[in-house]
Amino acid sequence: MNNIRHNWTKEEISEIYERPLLSLILDAANVHKQYHSFGEVQISSLLSIKTGGCSEDCSYCPQAARFHTGIKVQALMKVEEVVSAAKNAKAGGASRFCMGAAWREVRDNSDFDRVLDMVKEVNKLDMEVCCTLGMLTEYQAERLAEAGLYAYNHNVDTSEEHYSEVISTRTYDDRLKTLSNVRSAGISVCSGGIIGLGETNADRIGMLQTLANLPQHPGSVPINALVPVAGTPLEHNKRVPFDELVRMVATARIVMPKSAVRLSAGRLELSVAEQGLCFMAGANSIFAGDKLLTTPNPEFNSDMEMFSILGLTPKEAFADGHPRRKHNLQHEPC
Repeated sequence: MNNIRHNWTKEEISEIYERPLLSLILDAANVHKQYHSFGEVQISSLLSIKTGGCSEDCSYCPQAARFHTGIKVQALMKVEEVVSAAKNAKAGGASRFCMGAAWREVRDNSDFDRVLDMVKEVNKLDMEVCCTLGMLTEYQAERLAEAGLYAYNHNVDTSEEHYSEVISTRTYDDRLKTLSNVRSAGISVCSGGIIGLGETNADRIGMLQTLANLPQHPGSVPINALVPVAGTPLEHNKRVPFDELVRMVATARIVMPKSAVRLSAGRLELSVAEQGLCFMAGANSIFAGDKLLTTPNPEFNSDMEMFSILGLTPKEAFADGHPRRKHNLQHEPC
């Protein structure tokens, strides 16, 4: 069970997912201790560098232009504004800084050039730089790698079978193609999903199978619980029970032993004790700061108090052995 595999069957993953909860948590904790420093958690910060007005129809997303959610469209931020936010995040303990833009896909224009400048400048702060910008071509992924991008987030969201119930403006294969382009460029893949979209347990297992059977496991796997937003098609969906979230964390840990499993959206609803069980089950990364793009999130101070209570320690940047991608700036003019 503890070997790195890329040929998981749905039946095998289902057997893990359906174990009695405490037994599942214990099994996952044992796997986690084998591959990671127990109690070490990476703190990541996520900034929306371009908000709202997205042409996609992701049913959960308040930034889709076609939904009336009260989100105000904001243009792409300036480089110096982003660098200031990154410095604040680092001061708060974050070792990874992720920049998100509400785009369907990256276009080769001045906005992308500005994002590349953001990557170069944040990289100088000795942080792991991550972006989530929508679909990428192979050439665009290579340009991001050259700028020093460490990781790229592009979630598969759910199973291939359930995907069309959630999004119609792009396909599951579109998602996988972007992940392939990111991987080919040597950038660490960050890809996970969301539970609470109306999916079945079989869909959750199918999503984990997709991720676990990629040619390389994602460097990090965000596990999100839907935060229903008024004005989106899923606004009336019920919040995911805690035990279902911890099952996803534990199962992800077992089938992708080396990946970071990130406790992401929905964490604000969890008590310290519930988050503690998630860390016990293999979660070793969180987003910190008061927002995840446009979704409320625990503040840095409350997270630091939780770290103290649970005896957690923040993980340093570049500690996972991934080749560090620092843009060679010393020969460039200021």
